[in-house]
Amino acid sequence: GESRFPDVDSNGSEKNEDIEIIVNVGGMRQVLYGENLNQYPATRLAQLINCLSGGYDSIFSLCDDYDPGKREFYFDRDPDAFKCIIDIYYFGEIHMKKGICPICFKNEMEFWKVDLKFLDDCCKTHLSEKKEELEEIARRVQLILDDLGVDASENRWKRCQKYIWKLMEKPESSYSARVIAVLSFLFILISSVVMCMGTIPELQIVDSEGNHVEHPTLDNIETACIGWFTLEYVLRLISSPNKLHFVISFMNIIDVFAILPFYVSLILTHLGAGMMELTNVQQAVQALRIMRIARIFKLARHSTGLQTLTYALKRSFKELGLLLMYLAVGIFVFSALGYTMEQSHPETLFKSIPQSFWWAIITMTTVGYGDIYPKTTLGKLNAATSFLCGVIAIALPIHPIINNFVRYYNKQRVLETAAKHELELMELYSGEGKVGGSKNELEDLMGEDKERPSWSRQLKVSHSDTFIHLLSDEKHYRTRLQSCK
Repeated sequence: GESRFPDVDSNGSEKNEDIEIIVNVGGMRQVLYGENLNQYPATRLAQLINCLSGGYDSIFSLCDDYDPGKREFYFDRDPDAFKCIIDIYYFGEIHMKKGICPICFKNEMEFWKVDLKFLDDCCKTHLSEKKEELEEIARRVQLILDDLGVDASENRWKRCQKYIWKLMEKPESSYSARVIAVLSFLFILISSVVMCMGTIPELQIVDSEGNHVEHPTLDNIETACIGWFTLEYVLRLISSPNKLHFVISFMNIIDVFAILPFYVSLILTHLGAGMMELTNVQQAVQALRIMRIARIFKLARHSTGLQTLTYALKRSFKELGLLLMYLAVGIFVFSALGYTMEQSHPETLFKSIPQSFWWAIITMTTVGYGDIYPKTTLGKLNAATSFLCGVIAIALPIHPIINNFVRYYNKQRVLETAAKHELELMELYSGEGKVGGSKNELEDLMGEDKERPSWSRQLKVSHSDTFIHLLSDEKHYRTRLQSCK
């Protein structure tokens, strides 16, 4: 057959700038001109013009099909993404259409050989967020695969460590782990209730020196709870894969503060009397017993809601800062006005501006204890104004904080579902049919030096909307784009 197409002069008399081509992308026809395409010669569409004088191999290396009579190139790609990408030839930048998966859009840009630097900054933000979600899903899948996989090269102690770690840290791993999680939760509640009940005078007894102390029964329950907390912490520390990370973890520091006061109090009670006065020992023990309230924070380990609330507050530092700033300004202004307006009254309760701060705080936060209040007409008007301003100041940043909480909570549920679904797909499409056999397939994905590594070469293409693009090297872009909408 001929190596050149009859519609192109073999001497190249037709200039590239004057060439008009038609591309058909997923059924959408678009007429393009060489003068526009040659602005970016490295892109695939610009290369189509230069390949016209070549043979079939040259043309079909760039497109799926070609009609030489119509000079029309066919591509089995996503037309919606293509509409956005061709904007680069007219406007010099690309905006991603709403409803397209950012990761899939990035793949389309790579196919059309358009650099990501032409993507608008707002769209790059969506792409970064999607990458973070995929990395989080990959991390969750990796953790599950680590739990499911059994390394035959590990010795008995290593296997025992892994078993204890799953038993203490992963309630979903087995029935025994769920039982231990429930027991730990109950011990936390019991110890908190005992701490509160120990302060009721009717439940206290009088010791030999006439001091009220906790009932021995409550002390015994407290000792049993501390014994459980200590055993739990020691087992988790011994079985932890990373001891340093375990020790400096915030929740584990809370665990230490929950059990440490008991042992320090025990040491001071039995050994401190000989080194310091008994009164000082009792004061130190009492101060340490107050630290027992830290154990209530252990509930966060067993509550996804509390963890989500903590994260939402961390993400809302800006809104919380605005709230504190509004209140601080209002407190200063209204306390100074209240002090000034109340000086004409002979029985004024506003003795100084710093003392008026307390009145402004309880008024703007709508508490109003009634221990200090204005008595003049101007003072009452000032109080009413401060009350209204306080309600507005508190209400303004609440909505963003709630949005952060709901967004993060829903995101965590979606990621958890996606991770479990990925495991189901791996088990369904894997050549061996075993998830445990793919234990180490996430190592490349989690590496920072590879932009788009291979995850599992045995996986087949999925039509799921939660299928991770990085799980396969096969490129079925259009299917994935359609499934992500």
